[in-house]
Formats: sequence, structure tokens, C-alpha cells
Amino acid sequence: MLEESNAKMIEDIKEIIINSRNKIAYEVNNTMVLAYWNVGRIIIENEQNGNIKAEYGKQLMKELSKELRKILGSGFSVSNLFNMRRFYLKYPKFQTVSGKLSWSHYCELLSIENDDERSFYEKECINSNWSVRELKRQLDTSLFERLLLSEGKENKKKVYELSKEGQTLNKAEDILKEPYVFEFLDVKEVKPILEKDLERKLVKHMEEFLLELGKGFMFVGTQQRITLDNTHYYVDMVFYNKILKCYVLIDLKIGQMKAEYAGQMNMYLNYYNEEINDEYDNKPIGELDPV
Repeated sequence: MLEESNAKMIEDIKEIIINSRNKIAYEVNNTMVLAYWNVGRIIIENEQNGNIKAEYGKQLMKELSKELRKILGSGFSVSNLFNMRRFYLKYPKFQTVSGKLSWSHYCELLSIENDDERSFYEKECINSNWSVRELKRQLDTSLFERLLLSEGKENKKKVYELSKEGQTLNKAEDILKEPYVFEFLDVKEVKPILEKDLERKLVKHMEEFLLELGKGFMFVGTQQRITLDNTHYYVDMVFYNKILKCYVLIDLKIGQMKAEYAGQMNMYLNYYNEEINDEYDNKPIGELDPV
């Protein structure tokens, strides 16, 4: 066993080294992103601010790529040079570029043509600390469109808010998305799946499931028992949302929605509100997910 003074010394040293490494990684990333931004600037300036013929521009990029790879090695493919050019055009002021995002993040973001949509994903990457892999997943599952169309029609005011601030969390509906996309489960559409098998797959892929649910979710458990009048009932999945300060109950149903499902969920919600909630908890939220 380490003496208490030695243990504290080791903890202090570890904290210093980890903080230093994080700082170095941040500075290296920021320096590299700035370098690529400047490469884009030089390309645009030498194109007379883009006023050259498209064919000549493509040929210029090919020659530039060939020479730079000879001198500097990989990293200067034609497609990457086009990304640097596009990067400068989309972010003409480097002060608007976030040091929290890597060049790989920006390469993904630059593939988005719509400025509002790109701005939304950029804010979400920063606010939610998305990896490049998670950004790709959210792009593939059209998070932006799903949020906009969750009320059945496109809302221009919401487009503006999402693109300027990211996903705001003013009410429960801002956190609970509709519909959810569970492509990571690899469930075949042509083959029916049982509710218990769906639940098992969601638990196995809990990390992806929590990311798909939204912000602030913590997993409580599956098949959470409720006893009423000596009869046992079981809630398929229970989460707690630390932002909303409430329990979120999910009941998985296969097939079409039925009226009795809503009644059963209301029974679960009343039980949690009266028996499980602490004094600081808000009323629980129920989600019925037909598959």
C-alpha cells in the first residue's frame, strides 16, 4: 500500500501530465487546422478569388497535389486540397473556426451544402463532444431533418434556432426525438423481431442507444417491476434524464399502436410519480415505441 502522501503526489503528477498532454493535443490540432485554412486561402488568392475556369482549377489542383506530395508527403491529395479550398470559402474568418473540432470533423461538415444544416451539426459536435464517428452516424441518420420534421412540417423558426445554437433544451420534446433510428442494431426489415429480442439488442448496444436517445440520459435498467394490487408489471426500459430531472419510461411494442398501450403507460407513469420520484424529480415521461 502506498502512503497517503505518496498517493497524493502520484495523483498530482498524473493530473499535471494529463493536462499537459491535452493542452499539447489541442495546440497541435488548432495549429494544423489553421495551416489547412491558410492553404485554402493561398489557393483562392492564386485563383484570383475563384475567378478561373473550372477545368483549369481542376488541373491546377492535380499539379499542386503532385508537387506537394513529393515535398511534404501524404495529406495533400486532390480531394483534401479541395477541402482546404472549401474550408477557407466557408470560414473566411479563422476566428469563427472552433479549436475543439479536428480537421476530420471539418472535412465531414464541409460535405454539407446547406449552411444552416452545417452550422447545426457543428454546434452539436462542440456542445455534445461528438467524435468524428458519431458525427458521421448522425449525418447518416439525418438528425437535422428528423428534428425539423418531428412535428410533421418544416418550421423555419426552428431551423434558425437549431443552426445558431445547436439543439436547444427548453422542453421535453427537445430531448426526446421522433422517430428514433436504430440502424446500429442490424435488424432486418423483412424478418419480424420479438420485443424481448429488440430489448436485448438495445442493451447490448447501450452506448449507441444513449447517443440516439439524446442528451442527458442515464440507464437505470430493463424489466423494472411495478406491483399494483398484488399484480406484477414490468417496464421494458427505464432511464433518468439529468437535464429534465425525471425518469423516462420506454415500452417496446411490435406492430401497430393499440389503445390499451397508452393506458398501460399511464399506469406506469402514475406509479413512478407517486412511488419512485423524489421530491426534486419532475413528472416522469413515457415513450411507446412501436417497431
